[in-house]
Amino acid sequence: MKVGAVIVAAGSSVRFGGDVPKQFREVCGRPLLSWTISNFQQLKRISQIIIVVGEEYLLHVAEKVVNPFGFDKVTNIVKGGATRQESVNRGLNALSISTEYVAIHDGARPLISPNDIGRVLDVAIKERAAIIAIPIADTVKRAADGYIIATLDRARLYGAQTPQVFQYDLIMEAHNALAAGEFEEVPTDDAQLIEARGFKVRLVEPTGINIKVTTRDDMDIVDAILRRRENG
Repeated sequence: MKVGAVIVAAGSSVRFGGDVPKQFREVCGRPLLSWTISNFQQLKRISQIIIVVGEEYLLHVAEKVVNPFGFDKVTNIVKGGATRQESVNRGLNALSISTEYVAIHDGARPLISPNDIGRVLDVAIKERAAIIAIPIADTVKRAADGYIIATLDRARLYGAQTPQVFQYDLIMEAHNALAAGEFEEVPTDDAQLIEARGFKVRLVEPTGINIKVTTRDDMDIVDAILRRRENG
């Protein structure tokens, strides 16, 4: 079975700040993106990795992120699009046509373990679609004009994360439908594309932390965790 991965790292990191996007910043002695790629490189069942980045970073990623760490599963580094969904679509199209399943992952989530990638892949193979997600711990309010209008039942709420793993043909058909204008609203993740087409998506809780780096504080947390892992 041929399994590919698309790692999306084309964002400009507006909330993080600075001239260099967070995915290329150094954390625990290496570019953050290199830690993310490493987790997919380690999983034997992943045969191909596509990296999607901004056009100005194509060469940088090859020279500073991929080549120095021997990521031989990275077969293409492709230019991202104007939106995340366009970037994912370009990554999907860069995969081998023999791909059967694909894991789509945020480049700014460097702590996902190969074990959890494998777990969500196993579920996707059975169900056609599965994502990493965590139960919401906080009480969630729906608001309008700054006032609470409802309190949601958090027992039924999950925070969607990545990787999101799909049967390749299924996610390609969904992206083609999006490109053809068949969706009234632009989905915020790939699972929503699948849901909108009437397919069920299975949730898989991670066994470890899977933080997405958004702020400098997040980067400090990731650095501390990686250093702890490196030191055993």
